Amino acid sequence: MRVLGDTAGTVPVRSKIATMRLLIILFLLLPLRVHATDLKIATWNLDWLTTRQAGDRSLPADVVPRSAADFDLLATYAQDLNADVVAIEEVDGWAAAVRLFPRDRYSIHMTRDHVTQRVGIAVRRGLRYDANPDVTGLSLGHLRSGADITLHLGSADMRILAIHLKKGCRDKPLQKDRGEACSELKSQVPLLAEWIAARRQEGVPFLVLGDFNRSMDGKDALLASLRQAAPLVRATEGRSSPCWGNESFIDHILAGGAAADWMRPETLRVLTFREMDPAMKDRISDHCPVSVRLTAPD
Repeated sequence: MRVLGDTAGTVPVRSKIATMRLLIILFLLLPLRVHATDLKIATWNLDWLTTRQAGDRSLPADVVPRSAADFDLLATYAQDLNADVVAIEEVDGWAAAVRLFPRDRYSIHMTRDHVTQRVGIAVRRGLRYDANPDVTGLSLGHLRSGADITLHLGSADMRILAIHLKKGCRDKPLQKDRGEACSELKSQVPLLAEWIAARRQEGVPFLVLGDFNRSMDGKDALLASLRQAAPLVRATEGRSSPCWGNESFIDHILAGGAAADWMRPETLRVLTFREMDPAMKDRISDHCPVSVRLTAPD
């Protein structure tokens, strides 16, 4: 004999099965929700990298173009760097860049400046991005524009701005020095801060990286001005560079918005060169690649 209670008891059993199925489905979906993208981001000033011949009117007299062997050596270091995104400075266009970052591995975006020392961004194949208009204001009419892309990272987009600021005001007081170099660098700061403020208003993660030609140690006026536009984390904070000897960084990686939380400053690395003779600077570069890792949600 079955009582009503026994018959009614079949409902909880079915409910448990349904619950178990739901838990299994949620468990299978869980890796997708916690999966993250690990990115290695780098910047590298390549010191007058050009395919032009010696004596070209667009090159200073003391610049000696690289030989084929020099390009091969640089390509070896680019392979050792093995970064996902590389901001590149002082590169004379796509033809020079592709000798280090081959087309089967990287997509290369360069600014449209009509100068020999251009700025660009190499992005590993498999990562999607859109090119944004160059930040031409930074050129002040004769220097270098900023290269601006939007990197697509699944659930989030990240803006990346590669820059090469005015040389010659590395450690001088930015607000007080009346020299041409500091005056021009000072003119670039509000333009850069404006770009940063716009990203903060949009609420998007962003990076600003490249050759700032500025040591930002201590209470630096340039960095303080940028941090008024948005909170920023600097990967090189409190560090010195081992490139060609112990020196302060002028190549920096700044992160803002959610990217400030994604960046892991403890992963900061400088790829030093095996060649120790300072004379090799002309064949390799007077700057070493600087990199850091980000963990972004996918």
